[in-house]
Amino acid sequence: MSIIARRGIHYMHKLNAPNVSSAMLEKGQNRVIDASLTLIRERAKLKGELVRALGGAVATSSLLGVPLGHNSSFLQGPAFAPPRIREAIWCGSTNSTTEEGKDLHDARVLTDVGDVPIQEIRDCGVDDHRLMNVIGEAVKIVMEEDPLRPLVLGGDHSISFPVIRAVSEKLGGPVDVLHLDAHPDNYDAFEGNIYSHASSFARVMEGDYVRRLLQVGIRSITTEGREQAKKFGVEQYEMRTFSRDRHFLENLKLGEGVKGVYISIDVDCLDPAFAPGVSHIEPGGLSFRDVLNILHNLQGDVVAGDVVEFNPQRDTVDGMTAMVAAKLVREMTAKISK
Repeated sequence: MSIIARRGIHYMHKLNAPNVSSAMLEKGQNRVIDASLTLIRERAKLKGELVRALGGAVATSSLLGVPLGHNSSFLQGPAFAPPRIREAIWCGSTNSTTEEGKDLHDARVLTDVGDVPIQEIRDCGVDDHRLMNVIGEAVKIVMEEDPLRPLVLGGDHSISFPVIRAVSEKLGGPVDVLHLDAHPDNYDAFEGNIYSHASSFARVMEGDYVRRLLQVGIRSITTEGREQAKKFGVEQYEMRTFSRDRHFLENLKLGEGVKGVYISIDVDCLDPAFAPGVSHIEPGGLSFRDVLNILHNLQGDVVAGDVVEFNPQRDTVDGMTAMVAAKLVREMTAKISK
């Protein structure tokens, strides 16, 4: 759609012109949403058929990009992250094997169904409530093609709410969530936005989607953040006590008695020495090996996950944080696939 056409839709919507009915606008929005989901559906079908034909896979990671940045409270650069992460995964500066020995070139280990076209959908006047439903529907489409499991590339952290909700609904019950982040992201409605990236886990915990939520790497938290954690029964592990908690966190056992484990990694869980390309720089974070130790040693069936909040607009010129985000995706892929 041209810039002029997009401006035209927004301008008519703003004017609420009598000759532009809400029914007409909604019908057009439905067509764009249907077309967007159809492409993801057909790609997921193709990848699912390929994996099943190859045989031997119980679970296969499937990348799904959600380039959404407008719910960020500071910078919106995470919207540009998915293609930069993919580029770093396949850039050729390293081999295609994960630390645990899985080859990413094997379609039974990793597939890719493309991106949800967030901006194109928003350009049609679709609001956030409906947009969250579209994201969730895309996740469910991937999960319909057994053995594909969604590994979502953000985007800001607001995307975790519709993704976790969709995973839980599709599996028919709650999951345990391991959330690595500098922030708890549990404000009731940060700056009045219930879908803010700083409110995603408040939305998650309001439903019956999660049994246990463990938040690791926290080092920027307000009184509200602690009160919300207490309200929802969240297990928070702050960096100021990480040395004491390390043994426990590097030997987690999750998912028993529920539908599995969901892992959400905000790149800013890492100390900025390892990942400077984030919107909210918070010194005193986890080392990259800390994160990998937690991930590698985790016992549990990982059914889905996301890597969010990488901001290419703040990365170093040589793409250091892109490579860090890509490595997180690679090792998450190995954890999901089997």
